[in-house]
Amino acid sequence: MNNAELLDEFCDNLWLEDGLSRNTLDSYRRDLNKFAAWLEKQCGASILQATHADIKGYIAYLFVTQKAKPSSAGRNISSLKRLFRFLLRQSRIATDPTLQIDAPKLPRNLPESLTEQDVEQLICAPDTQTPLGLRDRTMLEVLYATGLRVSELVTLRITQVSMDMGVVRVMGKGNKERLVPLGEEALDWLRRYLDEGRAVLLSGQMSDALFVTARGEGMTRQMFWYLIKKHARHGGLNRPISPHTLRHAFATHLLNHGADLRVVQLLLGHADISTTQIYTHVARGRLKELHAKHHPRG
Repeated sequence: MNNAELLDEFCDNLWLEDGLSRNTLDSYRRDLNKFAAWLEKQCGASILQATHADIKGYIAYLFVTQKAKPSSAGRNISSLKRLFRFLLRQSRIATDPTLQIDAPKLPRNLPESLTEQDVEQLICAPDTQTPLGLRDRTMLEVLYATGLRVSELVTLRITQVSMDMGVVRVMGKGNKERLVPLGEEALDWLRRYLDEGRAVLLSGQMSDALFVTARGEGMTRQMFWYLIKKHARHGGLNRPISPHTLRHAFATHLLNHGADLRVVQLLLGHADISTTQIYTHVARGRLKELHAKHHPRG
């Protein structure tokens, strides 16, 4: 079995076991294809022949030659570890060459967030007198109201939204389903978009995608990234902004207004609360207020 077939089998296994998204599987495949190509060129070996020294040599290559950041190198090491654990379980290899190889320690980067005024400027930037502007305003309202991942937002289907219940049904990482409230503001914009904008954009075409392009097709992650950056500029926000920035703002502002961390974890779709806890470092305003209110020497 050659490397390509081996990686196909590995990715199929990841999909079956963990239900990982296409984007995550593509990331694994890119990392491992890069390793396989390096291994073939430098050592004339296949993945099944890789040794502990080969893995260490590849990590050195990433840092020294490729100038990889610790986060990028750590992701590559994680991909390799998972691949070789799979091969060991399948009895394709006798020993795991990634044993005693640790990922680099990463600094705990605090997520960039926006103030509530920043969010207001961004959300109000689209021209809602046009179908495209109405769509963009609605997408920004829904993103801020729900904290969805960008991949979850752009793949929403009409059937996932319950206007009567005021919730959206989201299929997140690992095919885990969650219900997220939309809030009245986002619901109002959704109604207006569905009544005035979506049909115009579709121009008689049929689609089950909630948010569609001027060609009547489903929105893509790349397109929405471009749109959010464009509206940030028009809104006078001279700072790097991505769809994930609004997700961070969603969590931070909820905590600042008194939401429970466990609730925020459920809304974000985090499997582990330790992932959500980083927002307690960001929501300093609310923490200071609680300390002043409840501490005897506050």
